[in-house]
Amino acid sequence: MGNGASGIGFVGCALSAAPADAFPSDHATPHTQPRRREVVVKGTRIKTVDIHAHCAVPEALAIVGQDCEKADLLMTDTTTRIAAMDEQGLDVAALSINPYWYHTEREAAAELIRIQNDALAEMCAATPDRFVAFATIALQHPDLAVEQIEVAAKTLGLRGVSVGCSVEGLELADPKFHPVWAKCEELDLLVFMHPKGTAELEESGRLSGSGVLGNTIGNPLETTIALSHLIFEGTLDRYPGLKICAVHGGGYLPSYAHRSDAVCRTFPRRVGPLPRKPPTSYLKDGQLFFDSIVFTPEALRHLIAETGPGQIMVGTDYPYGWTTTEIDLVLNTPGLSDDDRIAILGGTAAKLLGIDP
Repeated sequence: MGNGASGIGFVGCALSAAPADAFPSDHATPHTQPRRREVVVKGTRIKTVDIHAHCAVPEALAIVGQDCEKADLLMTDTTTRIAAMDEQGLDVAALSINPYWYHTEREAAAELIRIQNDALAEMCAATPDRFVAFATIALQHPDLAVEQIEVAAKTLGLRGVSVGCSVEGLELADPKFHPVWAKCEELDLLVFMHPKGTAELEESGRLSGSGVLGNTIGNPLETTIALSHLIFEGTLDRYPGLKICAVHGGGYLPSYAHRSDAVCRTFPRRVGPLPRKPPTSYLKDGQLFFDSIVFTPEALRHLIAETGPGQIMVGTDYPYGWTTTEIDLVLNTPGLSDDDRIAILGGTAAKLLGIDP
């Protein structure tokens, strides 16, 4: 795939950990290009990383008869996307593709993933200072998925693996997928876990009506269910080196995980030999990570209180219209140290994805 704006080097306004309105904005004026906003914390220009940025590969979509739903997902010309990153103060975007192929047979899945991962690698190679990517895998065929992970990591240089929160009705904690998690653990690859909604609720009509509830409620609910199974079915205990990023702030689990602890105390005979520790412990022990898409400083403060600043990474959900202010959200959240902000804005993501500081 081609590239329209490789290595833009505009000098933008330097921002420190202070209220955003204390600084001029970086909006473009007629006949000028937007300046690249630089983020400075503790007197140092830091590298910021967007852990949650979507894209699409039309040639792969065509295999299952789908079209690209949104032009901004395409990466044939990255000018618009890089301009948006520059304006927001994002140096690197970690590209991912939401799974739409879990129903496909083995041969089609193999071809689709080959095309998709080759394209992701090409996008990153064209502009290596701005993009890294999560490999896609045919998770419905675990043995094939393991092979795809090997190729993606060792040949294509992709930095992690993206998955859905369930696979055609099967939970990620199902033993069928153990070889996949073992391979991700072996290669020390971050698993980027993105929901597809709760189809069973949508079919029942419970999420119909106003409010786009299939997305508003369904997406964070599916993440919550997936994480809870991974904890209670012992997947995180079996693979202690497995690292997972659960998007949208981890759904509802961080806000109510103490109820899961209470279940272990109240109904011990209905909880298996795993997990080996209280469910809330998994939010803080370095296996589970979360993006910052929780919308307000108070919500981010609470998420950090339940998980720790080292578990949070900036995410935008680009190009969907949830938020374009994630950098300012981190800068404006009270109670964070400079080191906390540096970790959330890019330090943690850089370590997990092997991005040079």
